[in-house]
Amino acid sequence: MKENIKSFEEFYPFYLKQHSHKVCRLLHVVGTTIVIALAITAVYHNEPILWFFVPIAGYGFAWVGHFFFEKNKPATFQYPLWSLRSDFKMYFDIVTGKLSLDSSKD
Repeated sequence: MKENIKSFEEFYPFYLKQHSHKVCRLLHVVGTTIVIALAITAVYHNEPILWFFVPIAGYGFAWVGHFFFEKNKPATFQYPLWSLRSDFKMYFDIVTGKLSLDSSKD
């Protein structure tokens, strides 16, 4: 993994390179959608137990994408906060059409 990244603006392009496989990106979208749904449901129904499943859903789908499709180590191990921010940025960029699941079209 690249060392000495000093800003989010420098990190995000690196993050996207670590998420170039379309199945990995799709799994991130699925996991993040479930995370958002769990968080909304937990708040709306006042069900604190649902918060337990948020990291399982988010990391579970993402790590399958990395270990089986990208075959790389998730950036969250070295840059946890920027990775979390990047995941939501990538998610919203994909669902709004600013970014494709197919990285060759970016």
